[in-house]
Formats: sequence, structure tokens, C-alpha cells
Amino acid sequence: MNDSSWGAPPQAGYWGPTDQGHGPGHAHSPGGQVHSPGHGHVQGAAPAGPAYDAHEAPQTRPMPIVPDVAAYGGDQDDDRGAARLSGSPVRNETKPEPMPDAAEPAPKPQKKSAGRDLSAAIGVGVGLGAVIVASLFVVKALFVGVIAVAVVVGLWELTKRLDERKGIRAPLVPLALGGAAMVVAGYVRGAEGAWVAMALTALAVLVWRMTEPPENYLRDVTAGVFAAFYVPFLATFVAMMLTADDGPQRVLTFLLLTVVSDTGAYAVGWRFGRHKLAPRISPGKTREGLLGAVSFAMVAGALCMQFLIDDGAWWQGLVLGLAVAVTATLGDLGESMIKRDLGIKDMGTLLPGHGGIMDRLDSLLPTAPVVWLLLVLFVGSG
Repeated sequence: MNDSSWGAPPQAGYWGPTDQGHGPGHAHSPGGQVHSPGHGHVQGAAPAGPAYDAHEAPQTRPMPIVPDVAAYGGDQDDDRGAARLSGSPVRNETKPEPMPDAAEPAPKPQKKSAGRDLSAAIGVGVGLGAVIVASLFVVKALFVGVIAVAVVVGLWELTKRLDERKGIRAPLVPLALGGAAMVVAGYVRGAEGAWVAMALTALAVLVWRMTEPPENYLRDVTAGVFAAFYVPFLATFVAMMLTADDGPQRVLTFLLLTVVSDTGAYAVGWRFGRHKLAPRISPGKTREGLLGAVSFAMVAGALCMQFLIDDGAWWQGLVLGLAVAVTATLGDLGESMIKRDLGIKDMGTLLPGHGGIMDRLDSLLPTAPVVWLLLVLFVGSG
């Protein structure tokens, strides 16, 4: 209960009228309590201001005055010490919040923030793009090496976060070796080679984990097989695109559409986003952002299929762009589920403004098999 509910406080030096019928030896305290030797507390008249009428005043019990316990070496929050000094029960009183100064101007609304270091993100993105384009159009095998390195780093980030946050110890050595071999096998032997390498990697994970105690064996090998499929196997489809005669153009189309989809979702969602797409998974994504991703990707797809892909048609690019926008969004939401389960914001800190390698591969990995399949259906595998 607040002090204000007890009426206005008495003026300084005013003790109020005495109670009717009290004998000698009684004295009034400023709070209206009367102390008498050998007696308990006697209720007195309520504190009054200058216009107070003792006969017409409502009979309310005055607030007891509690001495400052801190002045006696005690804690101000110690109710028992306060009760001993005042001789009466103590209520924990909260000081009223100060009223805001009417003269102070209202705070200005903060501008909408993009939520990341945009300059660093652009710089890192341009640098990565230069490395990719240089390796892609100079020597195909060099780009396969870039894919393998990205796969190994992504596996390292994923297994490290699983171990740190959940205690899941997916064996990294067989995953890294098998993942790199998987990418090379997909480039050299196609889908058949990729499947064989995937099976051998899973077997290596099962055997490698046998060198440790059996506790949590099933949990660890399940996570290892999942990691093998999620990162290197899906990335193998990028290497398989590269085997075609216009392989560099196909890979460039795949990368451009994914980046354009992500950029469209980011730009439109940040500016016009109002309705959440999946608030439980990724609160920052909006339906307006998804529409931006679809629109940007379809336009880019029509241009790429018309001018980059041999025998491609613009309408095929519309279908391809729509598929890329959907799969890229699902891939982003999928990794958001993983990160939310792990209780982390980013998979790593290797790329300023982006997070880790896995934070850049999240939309690329599930999109790769879809683009590979649609390109095979539209223009063939050669």
C-alpha cells in the first residue's frame, strides 16, 4: 500500500489534537500513535492539516513511523530490525516513481535497424564473389577445391556447436575426409559417385565412434550421418552442375539466383515487412520478404536462362527463380531451427557481417539439388 492512501502527511512541528479521555502520561507521536508505559499501542487521531476538523475526520488508522534502521547499523530492507525499533509490524513500502518532467521533450523513435554490419557484410560478400568467379572461370578443378574447403569448414562449425551446446560429439575427422571425397566423387563420377561416397562416409562415422565409450553412441552417430548428408552431400550437386559444357554458367546462375533471392527478401522485408512468416522459427522473416524474394528471383531467373544458359528460355527462368526462392527460404528456416534448438545466433564468426560459413551455406545447400534437377530437365545434363 502506498503512503498516499493514508492522506496528506502532517506539517512540520504539528502534533495534532489529543485523544479524548486519555489520562496523563500519554503523548502523541508525529504519526498519530500513543505510547504509554505498560500498554500496547493506542490509536490516536489521524494526522491533520491546517483545516482539519477532529470531530468530522474519518476514523482511519495512521501509518506508523519506522525509524531508519540503517542509522542503527542495520539493513534498510530488514523488516525484523525495523519492527524491533518501532514496536509495530512493518510493511514494505515502495517509493513512488518520480513524475516525468513535462518540460523534457518526448524521446524520438529509433530508426529501423538492419540488424547487422551492412558495410562489413557487403565487403565480405564482394570478396567471396571475386574468389568464386575467379576460380569458376579459370580452372574448374580449382572451384571444386573451393567447394571442398567450404564443406570442411562448415562441418567443423556444425560439429563444434553441437558439442558445445548439446554435448553431441559427431566425429569430425571421418566427416571432413568423407565430405571432401564426396565433393570430388560427385564431380568425377556424378550422382553415382556421390551416393557411394555418402555411404562410405556414414560407415566411417559408425566405425570411428566405436573407439570411444558406448554411452550416447546412437546419438553421436545419428548427428554425424545427418551432418554428412546436410553439408557435403547437398554441396555435391554444385560440383555436378560444373561437369556440363556450360557448367560455370550453371553454377553462376545458381549462385546469382540464391543471392538475389536473399537480397530481395532482406530489402523488401526490412522496408515493408509487417506480417511474420514463421515467428516461432525466425521472428525476423516476413511474408512481404518472401514475396520480395520470389519477385527478385523470378526476374533474375528469366534473365539468366535467356542470356547465360545454352538453349534456355525466359519462362524456364521464371520457374527456376520461383523454385530457388522457395528452397532458399526453407533452407534458411531449417538452419534457424537448428540454431534456435542450440540457443545460438550464428554458427560461427569467421565472416564479419555474415556469421560463419554455415550461415552463408544455409540457403545454398538445399537449393543446389533443385537447381541441378531443373536445369537437367530444361536443357539436359551436357
